[in-house]
Amino acid sequence: MSGTVSASRAASQHAGAGLAADAGAVRRCGRVTVGVTVTAAVAAAAVVAGVAGAAGSTGSPSAGATSSTYRTSTATVTRRSLTSQTQVPATLGDAGTYSVVNQAPGTITELPAAGEVVRQGQVLYQVSGSSVVLLYGLVPAYRDLSEGMTGPDVAELNADLVQLRYATAAALGPRPGWNYFSAETAYALEGLQARLKVSQTGTLDLGQAVFLPSAALITGLGTGTVTGGTAVPGSVVLTASSTTPVVTIALDPARQTEVKDGEQVSITLPDGATTPGVVSQVASVATAPGSSSPDGRGSSGNPGSSGSDNSATIAVQVALSDPKAAGSLDQAPVEVTITTGTVAGALVVPVDALLALAGGRYAVEVADPHHLVTVSLGLFDDEHELVQVTGSGLAAGQRVVVPS
Repeated sequence: MSGTVSASRAASQHAGAGLAADAGAVRRCGRVTVGVTVTAAVAAAAVVAGVAGAAGSTGSPSAGATSSTYRTSTATVTRRSLTSQTQVPATLGDAGTYSVVNQAPGTITELPAAGEVVRQGQVLYQVSGSSVVLLYGLVPAYRDLSEGMTGPDVAELNADLVQLRYATAAALGPRPGWNYFSAETAYALEGLQARLKVSQTGTLDLGQAVFLPSAALITGLGTGTVTGGTAVPGSVVLTASSTTPVVTIALDPARQTEVKDGEQVSITLPDGATTPGVVSQVASVATAPGSSSPDGRGSSGNPGSSGSDNSATIAVQVALSDPKAAGSLDQAPVEVTITTGTVAGALVVPVDALLALAGGRYAVEVADPHHLVTVSLGLFDDEHELVQVTGSGLAAGQRVVVPS
């Protein structure tokens, strides 16, 4: 990673006296950032004629220096692991929006109210007095299911029956075989049908269940959907959203390699509180705002996007380790801290130990005896205000001058 720094982050200036004049003009640096080269104007501003950094707990100006007292202290050069992090803007919202497609013919006899949450195994709505149950899965219902059939829709039905405790994993056998509709599947399905007070056939007819990725927060009715109206197969009867909070990052494609599935991150909420999260999805293709994400779920689930301009971005989703931390926030702006690099066994000093030399170079002032050591910069740890340095003669255990 580059060791150059930005002008905006090298803003804090201190000056003292006591070093040899041939050390060159210096400026004590404040917080700095990796990745942007210092401009010529900033380098010129770093030159303070006749002034060099002073050491000790309290400094007093020598001949030719300013009349102000420059108070300093010292810090120990250490060797340790260092992590570089950066914050990116993101949006905290729900994990997706759903269109509930009806497949049952008849008359709509019962509908949920807006704001109601329907979970796995619960009645979503009724057609001609018969309950339509919500089951979890990514494959939408598209056919009747009965004993002897196979497919991913059968696999998700079996998973639902196990999660609802109408079947056991042991009874269904090894997980790869769950895509088979067995006699055990039929028996378990009869148990679910009995609770729903529908005919206990042991088969799942098209229209008796709706598969969605998760619990559904009802947000509205489909066009023309009313109690007593005609239930048209293939029509949207309800709209809903996920109840699972998720953070969506519209990431610059240039930073795609910095984020990986399963990576631990920290999320800063609007009130300043932080909560941990895990990267759950990183899109493989950049998309412009308003276009369909290649990782989207189609009509049954459409993850939200965050993007403030027309530039193509990589959609990254982060799951909250504690979903309750989101509270009632929806479409709220947040900041996500991601790790951009790590290094082991780095020689490390506080960022404010850096001195900006003329010509865009950097040094640290070693105490006892006082002298400047020109250094090259590596990773920056913004959280702990530390920076990786290398320089001839600089070693762990030495003490360097810092502002007190």
